[in-house]
Amino acid sequence: MSTSKSLKIGWIGTGRMGFALATRLLDAGYDVTAYNRTRAKAEPLAAKGAKIVDHPKDLAGLDVVFIMVSAPKDLEQVVYGENGLLTVAGTVPKIVVDSSTVSESVSAKVREFAAKLGVEFLAAPVSGNPAVIAAGKLTVAVSGPHATFTVVAPMLETFGHGVTWVGEGEVARLVKIAHNVYLGIVIQALAEITVLAERGGVSRAAFLAFLNDSVMGSTFSRYKTPALVNLDFNATFTIPLLSKDFDLGLAAAHDLKVPMPIASATAQLISSAGGAGYLTEDFAVLIKEQARRSGYEIASEDVKVVSGLEVDIHE
Repeated sequence: MSTSKSLKIGWIGTGRMGFALATRLLDAGYDVTAYNRTRAKAEPLAAKGAKIVDHPKDLAGLDVVFIMVSAPKDLEQVVYGENGLLTVAGTVPKIVVDSSTVSESVSAKVREFAAKLGVEFLAAPVSGNPAVIAAGKLTVAVSGPHATFTVVAPMLETFGHGVTWVGEGEVARLVKIAHNVYLGIVIQALAEITVLAERGGVSRAAFLAFLNDSVMGSTFSRYKTPALVNLDFNATFTIPLLSKDFDLGLAAAHDLKVPMPIASATAQLISSAGGAGYLTEDFAVLIKEQARRSGYEIASEDVKVVSGLEVDIHE
């Protein structure tokens, strides 16, 4: 199979993430045909050069089809449900790349179905959100046949700056879950130490500026600084979603006999935040719950701070 931009690409799922990633492929010069359950959400891609179709099966004759849908049942529906991608007799894509967040068991089920039809399947969960994509800093973990990975790697590299083949089968799913467990541990730790500094008389902006300039600073701590300082909790990832990933991570830890005491304690704190009603805000809202536990009501400092994502590294 050619690895050139002559390959015909299909895209299923044009929500906030899917739309942004399909746009990256179009901007890189790839030929993209897109489907979304609500067609109106895909239509704006037409202005960027994409073709829009009415059913997943309309993408069956293409070379590579990417999928980014919101739930396991949605993945199964678009693959082998009514009018699904792999339901056209005698016509299937060569490769399917799934970037949805699903369990290893569902991923394996879809992989098995695809394999019976001679379709290569890659699990390719991503780390980031539209702002991260715009900054060119999305990362991707990929598992499946390495030879297949080498074909799609140039396409995945348009998404951001880190594309890693992590092994065969469904191991990319575990990588994504492990990543999100770590994400939760780090944001809870940031909330705790920031509240500690504030209760001792240091502004959150000053403390996080110091932290971000130290060896402990990171892309993530800088990225979350505006939310922690100014309490802007416009959701990128919610407490219920984070709690779900902790459940999956701790279940994997149980199965693999890996003790995770810090993750277990963090899971309880995240669960209690959900119980306190933080269901739709960004998970950085954990700082409000930490302040409440510390006996005070936190307030925005209304300070201009940068996130580190302001410049697109591809520009």
